[in-house]
Amino acid sequence: MSKSIKPEQLYNFSIPQFISRALAEDIGDGDHTSLACIPQDATGKAKLLVKENGILAGVELALQIFKAVDPALKVKILLKDGSRIKTGDIVLTVEGRSQSILVAERLVLNCMQRMSGIATKTNTLVALCKGTKAKVIDTRKTTPNLRGLEKWAVVIGGGANHRIGLYDMILIKDNHIDYAGGIPQAIKAANEYLKANKKKLKIEIEARDLDEVKQILAVGKVHRIMLDNFGYADIRKAVKLIGGKYETEASGGINEKTIRNFAKCGVDFISVGALTHHIKSLDLSLKAI
Repeated sequence: MSKSIKPEQLYNFSIPQFISRALAEDIGDGDHTSLACIPQDATGKAKLLVKENGILAGVELALQIFKAVDPALKVKILLKDGSRIKTGDIVLTVEGRSQSILVAERLVLNCMQRMSGIATKTNTLVALCKGTKAKVIDTRKTTPNLRGLEKWAVVIGGGANHRIGLYDMILIKDNHIDYAGGIPQAIKAANEYLKANKKKLKIEIEARDLDEVKQILAVGKVHRIMLDNFGYADIRKAVKLIGGKYETEASGGINEKTIRNFAKCGVDFISVGALTHHIKSLDLSLKAI
């Protein structure tokens, strides 16, 4: 997937709608500080400064925010999404009405700092899996209404997206299995549902132990098996049992200390919810020049 992909092309997410709501939330009936202190026709210039090393994300979004606030603002991009950045780097400069720059400032920074934090974390985990076939993927553990931006940042950081939402894949987890009455019943029901509704969705099912892996293999008719909270030894046994018949995904509390060992077990994917729900934003600032 291209790092320059727009959320509208893949995710159930509208950038213009997001920007409109975010600005309305922040501005209310006016930026009274700027209105009080700065003449309406005053112009200025600012630079977006990097204050922490990492991977840059959110530049394309920032362009759209500046444009939405004031189409007359002139933005010069110096570093693109996916760039490796270090303290002191300048990402972009913006020039135009001072009031407009100040209105856009916080929304630009809030988005870019979080997106860059996600991209940086993702890139670290991807690097730890280098030399294995495992792809680092995200989950649905995203901030409500910001999923498009957060999954976009994962891609910029070199990772890949799991399903986007509940609508684009069938993922049979432990609760689904228990409510359905067991693994065979859940898989059968999922396949019958897809056929009846003429939908072409992939089916993934979670296994909690090796016995459940064997039960899944006895039924088949899935595309991927999620090995949830397995230890290394059992992951290796599961991968061997599955024998390439289905994609495999390791999941459950995987972090920087453990991800390489999981990757070396031979799984196709490693899902990490912390990519989007447990992130430290990268430090950026917008300074007048």
